[in-house]
Amino acid sequence: DFMQASWDIEEVQAKGIQHLASFVKDKSAFPCLLKCTEVITCAMKTHIDSPELHVAGCTLLLEILSQALEQGVMVDLDECVASCLLHTVRKHSENEEFLSSLCTLLMMVSASEVAAENLRKVGVIPDLLSILRRFLHNDEICFSCCAVLWSLAVSENNGDQAVLESAVPVTSAVLQQHLQNGVVAESACSALWALSLQGCVTDSDCEPTAALLLDALRMNPERAVLVKNASLALASLVRLSETAALAILLDSKGSGIELIKDQYHLHFDEPGVAEALCLLINEMAQYDEVMLDMRSQKMEKLLSEIKLQFPFS
Repeated sequence: DFMQASWDIEEVQAKGIQHLASFVKDKSAFPCLLKCTEVITCAMKTHIDSPELHVAGCTLLLEILSQALEQGVMVDLDECVASCLLHTVRKHSENEEFLSSLCTLLMMVSASEVAAENLRKVGVIPDLLSILRRFLHNDEICFSCCAVLWSLAVSENNGDQAVLESAVPVTSAVLQQHLQNGVVAESACSALWALSLQGCVTDSDCEPTAALLLDALRMNPERAVLVKNASLALASLVRLSETAALAILLDSKGSGIELIKDQYHLHFDEPGVAEALCLLINEMAQYDEVMLDMRSQKMEKLLSEIKLQFPFS
């Protein structure tokens, strides 16, 4: 109430945020802090020229949302809050360190379907892509932005086809840059899966995108979630175009079929991985030429193994 009565006085907002922050460690205060997210973001938007207030507000929101995620509480931030966060991102578009925190905050916010939809409505995607292009070297920013892209692209009521299509080359650049960083590569593979699921990968991009996903599998074979998401992304690409299926068969760095077999044997006790690989194999089998090649490489033997391992799935 104190903050809302004096929106125009920066010192009141700063002191209010500072005082709210003192309750963060008090678990009993958490339900009340959850109700303060809009007040905090509005203070940040009202005093757009105060970097100190923005840092304090962002830090407090991160604390509140971290606790919410730990407790399994989904925070459905409204369109006004989403708009405030986007204003803050734009105001600090050159500040790499602060953007890193802001992008982490956006990632936490986008875990809620309602909040993700509100971020999409206020037009956050072009800003995310701009941040990625500028800070491609920053693994924290790349990880967070790709996670947000996944949350936004995976939504079925998406009206941003052209915008999402422009996200494909940027996300591919992230994956190319961070192939050896399993955490970032996993996030980029998830984003590419969501984008390919929405049909955002053009026919000319299918082959290079498939080759890149195969590279991600080769570089991070131990990461089950990455293997699953990269396989699902490949399945979506193959559904879009036979070119992607042929790219898997004829990959210059080695047989894609052998890679699929290796991934299954490495994660034979992971039903999610097995299911994703089966989906990929099924999509590839829709093309006669590809199916003949898979048969010659004894793919039936692998499918029999999977069937024995998961008889009730």
